[in-house]
Amino acid sequence: MTLRLAVLSLVLCLASCIGTRELVDPVLEIRTDKGSELGVATNYGVIFLGRTVQMGEIEITAWYGDGPSVELAVVEPIGHGLYTAEPEIRVPNVPLSFRVPKAGDQVTIMGRSGYDRWDTKADVVSDPRVEGVLLKPMRALADHADQVGAGVYYVNEDAGTTKLVGLVSGMLELTDADGNSERYVTVVGPNDLWRLVTYHRDLPHKPRWVYRDDIL
Repeated sequence: MTLRLAVLSLVLCLASCIGTRELVDPVLEIRTDKGSELGVATNYGVIFLGRTVQMGEIEITAWYGDGPSVELAVVEPIGHGLYTAEPEIRVPNVPLSFRVPKAGDQVTIMGRSGYDRWDTKADVVSDPRVEGVLLKPMRALADHADQVGAGVYYVNEDAGTTKLVGLVSGMLELTDADGNSERYVTVVGPNDLWRLVTYHRDLPHKPRWVYRDDIL
């Protein structure tokens, strides 16, 4: 009986470890000696804005339930100011959504400062002077103004689904003839993210996924 209990405890422990390792956190940190920015791991690959790096080797930090994992990758431009990179291992990812947000929708922004993962709700708005996805400014994002590339998601808590719909690209302030100004959060949305899906890598040189002892 004691041996059986010991084996059962070991199995439960391993299952717990594996479950922890596979917790989905698609927020990535892209880092070079020139600085860092955020990226997102999707079911079609990593995507980021390339504000700090547009070529060469980068470090991609992905977070699992038991901590971060730093992987090396090479930047690949996919057009229209978007970039991708392929780490050696699979990283936690989310599906892409190609439903363009409309005024009145609510989305969730997720970012990270080191071990501190943050998220906030945001309302989609519109302005006849601007094409593209705009969000109403919120305090939480102002507190993380340096987090270029934070993901914008559709989160359905009832269904337990999270889908990427865009990347925060910056702030926009417009002033009319009367001196009245409006500020918006700008988002690179589905009208550009499709480039990741259609991007064709050189298949003969595409690296294979590997399995390592440090990744369950």
